[in-house]
Amino acid sequence: MTKLHVRGASLIAAIVVTAGLAGVPDAAAEVAPFPALALPFKAGQQVYSAGIHSDDGSTGVKNAIDFSPADKTVRAPLAGTVHLQHCAGGDWVTIDHDGGWRTGYYHMEGIEVTDGEHVEAGAELGSTGNALPCGGSSTGAHVHFTLWTLPDAPAANWDGKSFAEVSTTVAAALGEPVDGKTIGGWRFTAGAEQYTGTATHLADNAVTQLPGHFRAKL
Repeated sequence: MTKLHVRGASLIAAIVVTAGLAGVPDAAAEVAPFPALALPFKAGQQVYSAGIHSDDGSTGVKNAIDFSPADKTVRAPLAGTVHLQHCAGGDWVTIDHDGGWRTGYYHMEGIEVTDGEHVEAGAELGSTGNALPCGGSSTGAHVHFTLWTLPDAPAANWDGKSFAEVSTTVAAALGEPVDGKTIGGWRFTAGAEQYTGTATHLADNAVTQLPGHFRAKL
């Protein structure tokens, strides 16, 4: 039995407890297998990653990984619908993909997409940065890339939710571990500690220790 199938009951229980996830219907829907995501930037360039970690960098599911591509441009890893999540300090970007999956992009500056816009894979979303629209912290321009499942709320609205709430309460219910996921031909494995892990290029089994630099070849 796969992880996705056994998560349903615990996700529903968590959502009931955390009623702040507005608009969640009573009936659960199946989440599709993990989609064929590209990396959230153009391939062929040097990239730094601070490693795999939980959304708040402290506790909980490790659903986040930081990327700093050389060209500073963040791109959609798969087609989907953009949702701008609004806070007093500005906006951050999520994309809903087919099958109940969502990807998130925090700290971006110069956001180039609009709420409700359909984007194709490779579309420019904005630039890496240190923006903190809903709170949190950042050291060095990057994109805080996150993975989420939305089995019950395909257009969940996180407007006005603080980074503290999204990275703890929401992440506990809907965050999806980066560990073991293949993204853009690289398999990411979480380390025992926060901000650690490895990136393995499946075409040649080259392994990069994280945090570290790697060339994002296809």
